[in-house]
Amino acid sequence: MLDKVVIANRGEIALRILRACRELGIRTVAVHSDVDRELTHVLLADETVCIGPAPSTQSYLNIPAVISAAEITDATAIHPGYGFLSENADFAERVEQSGFIFIGPRPETIRLMGDKVSAIKAMKSSGVPCVPGSESPLKEDGKENLALAQEIGYPVIIKASGGGGGRGMRVVHAEAHLLNAISLTRAEAGAAFNNDMVYMEKYLENPRHVEFQVLADSHGHAIYLGERDCSMQRRHQKVIEEAPAPGITEAQRKGMGEICVEACRKINYRGAGTFEFLYQEGQFYFIEMNTRVQVEHPVTEMITGVDIVKEQFRISAGEKLSYCQEDIKIHGHAIECRINAEDPKNFIPSPGVVTMYHAPGGPGIRVDSHLYTGYKVPPYYDSLIGKLIAYGETRESAFTRMQTALTELVIEGIKSNASLHQSILKDTNFQAGGTNIHYLERMLGL
Repeated sequence: MLDKVVIANRGEIALRILRACRELGIRTVAVHSDVDRELTHVLLADETVCIGPAPSTQSYLNIPAVISAAEITDATAIHPGYGFLSENADFAERVEQSGFIFIGPRPETIRLMGDKVSAIKAMKSSGVPCVPGSESPLKEDGKENLALAQEIGYPVIIKASGGGGGRGMRVVHAEAHLLNAISLTRAEAGAAFNNDMVYMEKYLENPRHVEFQVLADSHGHAIYLGERDCSMQRRHQKVIEEAPAPGITEAQRKGMGEICVEACRKINYRGAGTFEFLYQEGQFYFIEMNTRVQVEHPVTEMITGVDIVKEQFRISAGEKLSYCQEDIKIHGHAIECRINAEDPKNFIPSPGVVTMYHAPGGPGIRVDSHLYTGYKVPPYYDSLIGKLIAYGETRESAFTRMQTALTELVIEGIKSNASLHQSILKDTNFQAGGTNIHYLERMLGL
């Protein structure tokens, strides 16, 4: 097993990684910005290294600083968590070139799946169903692009090849707006991702977002851990996730799971990964693969009993998977609410001092959070401050437990979106299951 790991992240995921390290007997190094000295995992880590000032470009995204922290502490590996450098192929490459183990896929795999065009090509060649669209980046030829859109059929969506997190997308409903939309998306993509390549896909109007969790080792073994429904979104950002996905049959789960596992073998995948699909009228359409641990990984852990983060460590240490596919059984239902430090009505971030914090408890309740009374939420980073997860033998019991847990959650001194989650859970259509990715925005009148 690995001896000492640098946790190259912050907040709840950094604490989650630290706890997994403790269980495995791995020593920890917490790197942090100068405003994050009081983060929970920093206070608990075996060693700490300040890697720069508050702006993430000067700290958590500073590749030389992160690698230097590993060097001066004699660490053996670096875990990037999610966000920041987790899907940066150049970072993974430099980590390995510096003699450290990157807790994640191989750099070439991250690069392949990080470019949406190359990812779609790889998935199509692996037999993964994809959304009808352009086979390559769009050219500057307006007539050709108009003809392609006509062939695909409106509405279409223009996407940045190097985009992610819901950014770099533009829906086009009529031919008159297509060329301008391509031009604007291309310009935005170049500015945001330093890659102005864009591609075109059929825009599915009422899809759900269903994703499959996979694990693969370096010995040719791969398994799937079922699926999650992440359709409750605002501006392409997930708000609530649940597993298993309502209405997905065991036959569908097995069929798509096996397709994902076979794709892992064909692209020589290693580590934890997630195949994300749009699901409409009984059909799955691949949209992207996330080559890291997901924010919503706890719901899968709750229904399978598999510790995904610990498996990441074992895989990176060169071990075989702890499970074979026959070991994976889905029990019960789990739901996760992302708790953000933001106004629940206008979604403006709400940094500040947490004057009181009380985490809910009881059967089936899990809280992944770095909050504590007196902690100061900084204004420099993502507003996620915790994840509330509820498990039950049935979907209904999981929902009931979540509703109770949200009433027990106390966060004072700053605003949180807990009341938004309470409203969503009371919505009869959401309770029935199967709401699409546009439902929440319509519910909120956005």
